[in-house]
Amino acid sequence: MRRAIVTALTAVLASVLAAAPLPATEARADDAPGSPKRATDAMDATDPMDAHRSIPALTDEHGRTLTLRGWNVEDKGNRGDAALSAIEEKHFRDMRAKGFNFARLLVFWDDLEPKKGQYSRAYLRKIERVLDWAERYGMRVLIDAHQDVFGPAFGHRGIPEWATRTDGLAFEPNPDDWFSEYFQPAVQRAFTHLYEDEDLQHAQARMWRVLAERFDSHPALFGYDLINEPMGEIRPGEDLPTAARRIEREQLTPMYNRLAEAVRSADDDGWIFVEPTPIVGEGVPTGLGRVNDEKVVYAPHFYNTAMESGADYDPSAGWVEAYERAVTQYPAEYGVPVVVGEWGPLNNSLPNMNRFYRDAMASLSRYSSGWAGYVWCYGGGYCAVDGSGAFRTNKDLTAEPYAEAVAGTVESASYDPASGVYRLSYEATRRPGPRLTELSLPSADWRVETDGRATVVRQVPGRAWVSAAPGARVGVVVERR
Repeated sequence: MRRAIVTALTAVLASVLAAAPLPATEARADDAPGSPKRATDAMDATDPMDAHRSIPALTDEHGRTLTLRGWNVEDKGNRGDAALSAIEEKHFRDMRAKGFNFARLLVFWDDLEPKKGQYSRAYLRKIERVLDWAERYGMRVLIDAHQDVFGPAFGHRGIPEWATRTDGLAFEPNPDDWFSEYFQPAVQRAFTHLYEDEDLQHAQARMWRVLAERFDSHPALFGYDLINEPMGEIRPGEDLPTAARRIEREQLTPMYNRLAEAVRSADDDGWIFVEPTPIVGEGVPTGLGRVNDEKVVYAPHFYNTAMESGADYDPSAGWVEAYERAVTQYPAEYGVPVVVGEWGPLNNSLPNMNRFYRDAMASLSRYSSGWAGYVWCYGGGYCAVDGSGAFRTNKDLTAEPYAEAVAGTVESASYDPASGVYRLSYEATRRPGPRLTELSLPSADWRVETDGRATVVRQVPGRAWVSAAPGARVGVVVERR
């Protein structure tokens, strides 16, 4: 979310914590369906590991179990003829070399359709060029329809100005705390019109059909993230968590069903990624309902308000644990995999950030099929690497061995950063099709061993492939030499 939340969201966070307490706090007296107390009671009554076990794994077209690990790639500064020019082939070359296999590509509706009904062929070619680079390095790409503070009508990127309706309500920019602009009346009303006006519904669906028709057959295209960090309008008398759950239930759920249908009119195979509102980052379970598609991924973001405002990680606060409890409810209930679409704090060099990355990586590995950190760029701020391509402080902790694709059912997978040992146990598939399990090995010298019921058929810098007989129970150990 990349927030500089100093004023507005700090204030509404107080209402979040009051209205939707975490399991360790006292619940308020509100037993209505979908209320904060009911959601919290559900967390208290359920063993978190039961929820984890009921979350399915992401799979490829051959039924192999997938793990996606990578980064967002973006160009927010350039538009028109210069759009996407900040993304280069080296982004994918360098990510792959460090062990990553996944990129979440930010695209903007205002670039794709600057005038109503006129789609930019040049922009589509630029997207295709990025996908071609990803294919060259064996990476999967998620196309993300990104918006920040709705779009250019409010000085940001996303939904075109021609699709922005405010009913004349007020908007005052706040460059020192841009996320607070989401709570401006004009911005909130624009979201309401996007969700509820029939002509805008059709326009948004057409936009997705254009993207799906163009890229459904591209080998690097993995899926479609239907809208980034959706927000909405808070009604009189609502607190923020109540509004968020209503928006998710009554506006986002039908929108996702409309857009999934639009994508399916052109692409039968791509995964559909759906996001809750950003309020989930404070440990508030989503109010999203069922999205009626066979290939849905729940794609929350993983940001903490205090850390985004410059604070250090506080392990004793229990935020990672609270987030995990909240974020696993929806995928467990609806039987969909999880891929976290954005995460990573701005200041990675504070004293407790090494602990944060270790805690976060362990948590993400327990319940998700992968993640995309924010953001792969060369410099300061949120960038993963510096100008030389070296990891910035603590970002190297995101690079560890993992199984990109397992030809079978994973029984356990774990990495011990202290010893540098990765262990994988799985039952090899009996079904026809590819039987190779693919391992990702970040930049280092690794030894890959199996327990005798499988064979390492190939190993090159950064990757290894393991083959096993149908039905064999396989153990793989990867360790630094």
